[in-house]
Amino acid sequence: MQTEIRKRARLYGVAAILLAVVLVSVCYNLGNIPKLQVTLPPSPLKTFSSYNELRDFLGANAGNQGYHFYGFGDVRAPLDSVPNSVSGPNLNFEHSTTNIQVAGVDEADTVKTDGEYVYVITGNNVSILKGYPPEEAQIVSRSIFNDTYPVGIFVRGGRLVVLGNRYSDAMPLRGYYGGSFWETKTVANVYDISDRTNPELLRTFMMSGSYFNSRLIGDYVYFVISQPAYLIYDTVILPKIYTDDEFKEMSPTEVHYSDGTDSYYLFTTFVALNMQDTTETPKYISLMLGGTSGMYVSLSNIYVTFPDKDQNTNVYRISVANSNLTCEAQGKVFGRELNQFSMDEYDNHFRIATTTQVNGPTQNNLYVLNMNLSIVGSVENMAPGEAIDSARFMGDRCYLATSIVRRDPFFVIDVENASDPKVLGYLKIPGFSRYLHPYDESHMIGVGRDENNSVKISLFDVSNVSAPVEMDRYAVEGSWSDTSVLTDHKAFLFDRSKDLLVIPASAYNAYGVKGFYNYYDPWQGALVFNITLTDGFVLRGTISHQEPSAYDWDSTYWVKRTFYVRNVLYTVSDVKVKLNSLDDLAFIKEVPLG
Repeated sequence: MQTEIRKRARLYGVAAILLAVVLVSVCYNLGNIPKLQVTLPPSPLKTFSSYNELRDFLGANAGNQGYHFYGFGDVRAPLDSVPNSVSGPNLNFEHSTTNIQVAGVDEADTVKTDGEYVYVITGNNVSILKGYPPEEAQIVSRSIFNDTYPVGIFVRGGRLVVLGNRYSDAMPLRGYYGGSFWETKTVANVYDISDRTNPELLRTFMMSGSYFNSRLIGDYVYFVISQPAYLIYDTVILPKIYTDDEFKEMSPTEVHYSDGTDSYYLFTTFVALNMQDTTETPKYISLMLGGTSGMYVSLSNIYVTFPDKDQNTNVYRISVANSNLTCEAQGKVFGRELNQFSMDEYDNHFRIATTTQVNGPTQNNLYVLNMNLSIVGSVENMAPGEAIDSARFMGDRCYLATSIVRRDPFFVIDVENASDPKVLGYLKIPGFSRYLHPYDESHMIGVGRDENNSVKISLFDVSNVSAPVEMDRYAVEGSWSDTSVLTDHKAFLFDRSKDLLVIPASAYNAYGVKGFYNYYDPWQGALVFNITLTDGFVLRGTISHQEPSAYDWDSTYWVKRTFYVRNVLYTVSDVKVKLNSLDDLAFIKEVPLG
């Protein structure tokens, strides 16, 4: 599904060119469009005074005046997945939650549970399962989205929000690959799920452009939409908000921008949607900047990053308070961040770790900025010749793993004094860590690869900050192994209170035969560990969805998510949900997703 989405997203850019002349004439003649409230706050950015000013700005400052292809941003897109007591309609079962970065800031995912029911995206379907008690496990409803591909869901307070991209066959395009090209819109559907057997659609919000990222804070879903800012034959295609069979085009006076040239521009639009009160009109704010590369969200701010052509990263801070969105600050740092875990907000400061390469070897940096996004402290040129593989902030500490040639310096950095951050110590170990997750205040879990390129899990003791220690490690044996945790933190399940660690993994053994390889015993499933400070990693067992009748590497059988409810461990693939005892991993039941 994701391959198809990315393919269609690339085609969207070409479709936009062909639709330019038609759409711009239509949008200025529509009337009586239902209003969408617009946030027009004080901002460090300017707004355009007219359509002509916007058109002239793109003509003078955009490096590329034709179409360009662009893809999705960070849909990878955590604090402990600690057990929460969440009430279903009548029941209250202890269960794990989505592995998120910031407590209180939920992240959209393909699987959610409220402790009694399970909500799963498979293809263009969203299924609701009765999940607990296990003997009652079954599908109770399924919603099919014919022209929309769901990319993430949120569940809270008797509401379900499904976010996705909708594709419509725009028109045939001659001379480019043949066939037809697609127009992309981002869709947010809000359902009342008080009756799980019959979800009731309460609201559909739709806007032109591709889904980039989202978060849920309280009752509000905040999501970001990207649309190319084209100048084609002196025509600018502005973002559009759709209602039923009509649409309203965004006014140029609503678009925020800053001076300067760039290779290309995108309209990056932030939307605040109340998932509980569907009578409240959604609000938005739109910035016309370069390509969005990353996003970090705290309880009160959204930070988005935009790389520029000079190896710098521009950072913008959008404050959020319920439906209010305000662009309050912009700043700049040297280098590029890796992902959302390279960023953090703490004690009224924003921290970001970057890697850059200019006329020589790579170097790594850490910057501390105030709420105006001015740099107040930094550590630069760390580990020359290496690059950041993973980052994690925990209060006054920053943990960085950098690597070159599969050898991993693990850094501990003190950021308590915002104006004078310092490297406290580092450890060189074989391999590298791609994802870091806190075990407690003095220990860190790392998931990466070892010197043989196999998946490894490390447990670091950072209680002595000047001399961190790798306490234990576990390698997934085989000629080759992999785990989705390396690129998707939501696949990681950890609960310290239960000594529980679960990761999806795949492996095979390859035996060389006259220059070729015979593949033997390919396997994919979930690895279930006990993890303690005394014994380290102890593999309790494995759970796989593979079946003898299926092709060994059929990815629809790959375990993609795991969670628990009370004493039951659930593993989810595209074809089934499997239930096993959390005590001894004994098989209980499986529910086909169809």
